Amino acid sequence: MHFPKLPDWLVYAAAVSALVIVAVGRQERSDAPPPPPPPVPGEEGLPLGPSSPFDPSIVVQVPDKPSPGSGTAFSVGDDGVWLTARHVVDGCKQAAIVVADGRGVAAKVHVDTRADAAVLTTEGGAPAVPMGLDQPLRRGARAYHPGFPQGHPGEAASRLLGRENLVVHGRGARTEPVLVWAEVGRTDTLKGTLSGLSGAPALDAAGRVIGVTVAEAPRRGRIYTTAPETLKAVLGSHRRPAASEFAPSEPITTENYGRVADGLRRDLRVAQVVCLAV
Repeated sequence: MHFPKLPDWLVYAAAVSALVIVAVGRQERSDAPPPPPPPVPGEEGLPLGPSSPFDPSIVVQVPDKPSPGSGTAFSVGDDGVWLTARHVVDGCKQAAIVVADGRGVAAKVHVDTRADAAVLTTEGGAPAVPMGLDQPLRRGARAYHPGFPQGHPGEAASRLLGRENLVVHGRGARTEPVLVWAEVGRTDTLKGTLSGLSGAPALDAAGRVIGVTVAEAPRRGRIYTTAPETLKAVLGSHRRPAASEFAPSEPITTENYGRVADGLRRDLRVAQVVCLAV
């Protein structure tokens, strides 16, 4: 079979078209973003199951002798009922809620042996922070921790990874279930340890308490809080319904949690607690 000879201009046009198609194809491939990584457990919004003795463990060594120090507390009752971390006030003979520079209100300490949480009572109180202990928990959910890290106003943000068991050696030896969070943000000027944030509320996006901040693992970037079911047992009869229990007027986000934390501290709903004598 005989094919007629193609004109030179048509051959050149076909060659140029092929080169253009190849070039465009390469450009599109080079500009395309890499394929997304496989889903990471804890970031899919899956419901968090109940605590289990088979959950991973974190071991904490607590000194046998208590020493004066400071932490964070938050109001859970208008009549002067507060929550903080147990290790902040355990063994403390004279504790106080700081209400202004150099001024404090004496606080009675009620330590719960089941968990790293303690109830404080004072004469008079501040508006209570709302509780969300019955809210369902999902992996990847955010929490916000307003308080007094390193003895100064500050806050951190985190995402829920799952459950672990806190194994305490030394004073107050016990094992209790906790929630483990990955730190994802903090006050700009805050460097190093979050010490002093112990006792701070862990707030969900609606401003409700879902735990008490009790420990950190700086190298791993982890924050640990009491489990909601444990905290409900700790509160028991100490907490009565509060008339002024209200949440922030706007949802808490990674953009505004510093401003929300400032408001909570200004209203003394979140306050510094100090142990003056042991």
